[in-house]
Amino acid sequence: MLIVVYDIQSDRLRSKFAKFLKQFGRRIQYSVFEIQNSPRIIANIQTEIEAGYKKKFTQGDSVLVFDIPDNANILRFGYPVNEETDLLIWD
Repeated sequence: MLIVVYDIQSDRLRSKFAKFLKQFGRRIQYSVFEIQNSPRIIANIQTEIEAGYKKKFTQGDSVLVFDIPDNANILRFGYPVNEETDLLIWD
């Protein structure tokens, strides 16, 4: 599983990046996505961020990608206002 957290200044680039991530996972907070997918898809996402988006980022932009092991103990508290219910899993 990946947790992708981002802070992108450009509204246009931020929207495009969110739409890209939404193809593969679910938004759990405004700028946080949880992606549970096959290792191949996760590798493709990381490659696309590196090759397609990284060069568009400015010094004010930040993207963090956390690779969470399947056996990780994740505690969840509260109910995120922006949590979506749809989750796409591609194999």
